[in-house]
Amino acid sequence: VTDKMIYVIMGVSGCGKENRTSLGTFLSERLGWPFYEGDNFHPQENIEKMARGEPLTDQDRLPWLLRLHEVIERHRERSSGSDALLACSALKRLYRQILLHGATAVAPTSSASLPSSPEVFFLYLHGDYDLIHQRMVARQGHYMKADLLRSQFDILEPPSDEENALTLDIRKSRNEMILEVEKHIESL
Repeated sequence: VTDKMIYVIMGVSGCGKENRTSLGTFLSERLGWPFYEGDNFHPQENIEKMARGEPLTDQDRLPWLLRLHEVIERHRERSSGSDALLACSALKRLYRQILLHGATAVAPTSSASLPSSPEVFFLYLHGDYDLIHQRMVARQGHYMKADLLRSQFDILEPPSDEENALTLDIRKSRNEMILEVEKHIESL
């Protein structure tokens, strides 16, 4: 059992991981852990590209994922242990590997599957396209437009069993999902 825990709240845009009413914000308040909104770490070029309705490529996402890896590493390195929450789409297994292992995950000598990290868990906010699209159409002020949702579903690779993931159904209430996370923490 590790003395620190880092939860990466993941899923497609609009699933409820980011913004002031998100699962991450409420978990942060409930647990007293810092919450990092992954969108705040995007390079400006990525934000502009998404605002124009253009999907990001793996190459576009790499600097962003490496920045988020640094946040995770800062919390891992503290000798006293430092719990944290981080919202990030983490759509592909490769992206999750970059979050855990940084540039090592994309190095030519990297093995196909690097080990999971015992202190990092992925909370996969799972929902169907129609429900999430409806949410995105209703939201205001976000640069990620509903038209880009299909591109995220097209590349989504749900986490596998060996990736330290807990799947949460977004049809449930926020409180029900928070209780599931608290039970998960207690089980560790």
